[in-house]
Parts: sequence; C-alpha cells; structure tokens
Amino acid sequence: MKLCLSLSLLLVIFNPLSLYAQGSEWSQHSDVIRGEVYVDLEPIYIGHIDDEYPLDIQTAGRRSLDELSLFFSAMIYGWSFNYEVGEKARGIAEAIELEQIGTIQYGDPALRVTDTLIKDMQLRVWADYRLSEALQRRYQLWRTGTIVNAQSIGYGPSDIDEYPGWIELKKMALEDAAKTALRALLQASERNRPKEVTGLISLASFPRYYIESGRWVVSARFRVQITEIIPFAVY
Repeated sequence: MKLCLSLSLLLVIFNPLSLYAQGSEWSQHSDVIRGEVYVDLEPIYIGHIDDEYPLDIQTAGRRSLDELSLFFSAMIYGWSFNYEVGEKARGIAEAIELEQIGTIQYGDPALRVTDTLIKDMQLRVWADYRLSEALQRRYQLWRTGTIVNAQSIGYGPSDIDEYPGWIELKKMALEDAAKTALRALLQASERNRPKEVTGLISLASFPRYYIESGRWVVSARFRVQITEIIPFAVY
C-alpha cells in the first residue's frame, strides 16, 4: 500500500532544519541540483538491529536529511585524494587517502524537501539544493576542463565489531566506490603505471544503494580531476 505524505506534514517534520532535496540526477537549471534518497523504516545491517528500530517518520526524516547532506556535499565539494599506486615487484604497497573538502550543514536554507512517499517500508524523499553564484562556479569546475568520468561499485564492511551508525556505513561504502573508481582509472599498464597520483574526485549524481549478503553495496558515478602524477622514473 502506498502512503503519500503531504508537503505540509513533511515541513512540520523538517521545519527546524529548513532543508530541501530530490532525485537521481541534477536539475536542468544551472543553479539547482536534485537528488532522491530512500530510508529503510526497519533497518538491519549484518545482523545488527538499529537502536531505534523500527523508525518513526520523524527519525526517518532526519536520516534522509543526513543522507541528502552527504550526497550533495560529495557532488559539490567532493574529496581530495592521494593515491600511491603501488607495485608488487618493488614491494611498494597500494594506499589511497580521501579527504572530504566541504560539507552541507543542517539548517542550510538552500536545501529543501520537495516530495515524499512511503512505499515498501521505505521513506522516499526528493530534494533540491540551490547553488549560490560561488557554488555554481565551483560546481561547473566538475563538469568542464580536464575531468574524467568513472563508474564503480563500493562495499560496506562485511564484519563489524561495533556498529558505527547507519550514515557512517553508507559513507564507508561510498568512499570504497570512489577508491575502486580511482584504481580502475589510474592503474595503467605495468610499464606506464605511476608511483603516485593526487587530485580531486566528486559524485556525478546521486548513487544507488542496495543490500547484498547483509551489507550495503553502492553503484556510483564520479568525476575525477588529476592535479599531479609522479612517475616511478623520478625515483
């Protein structure tokens, strides 16, 4: 059975945060990007039952805002990365470090919910983020110039001793997808493989999550900008 939540009810739930969000792709308008998130009302992860299980609508609404913030931040700001590609023949281990560049905070008036639906024990929330002139310029940098597109799948941990929280698990899966995308893009042939690469990576659109063998899996598209390549020849 489908249950549509009115926008007025949603605003009652989200009013203190003043947020707005939506769909899977960015809007046609240059100053608005959109995304959609799904929040499970009965969340279970690798046998861990959430402390707030089952979720009420207010808790699910807050979680949707956390997730929207994560994805919009990853699209607008992204991460800086440092990738030591590694080489077994030289005994050099692979290492990838990601550092988040910026985040969208609760209360940001540019983020606003536009539509909601409860279906199949999920709260589905669409929202928009209206970019300021400064953020429009930043966002355009991810769509022009020497940007390389990449797509990958990432996995959350398959075994956890202490439950870190639902949003942290989704973030871990997303960062694993980003690292997988970088590996596929930057691990060239053995002859041309660089020693180290630095640059920037961002989400191209909202990712898609699903559960496989009890853990989060995410399919995501990224944009990559390489700022420096250090070849083995330097050493």
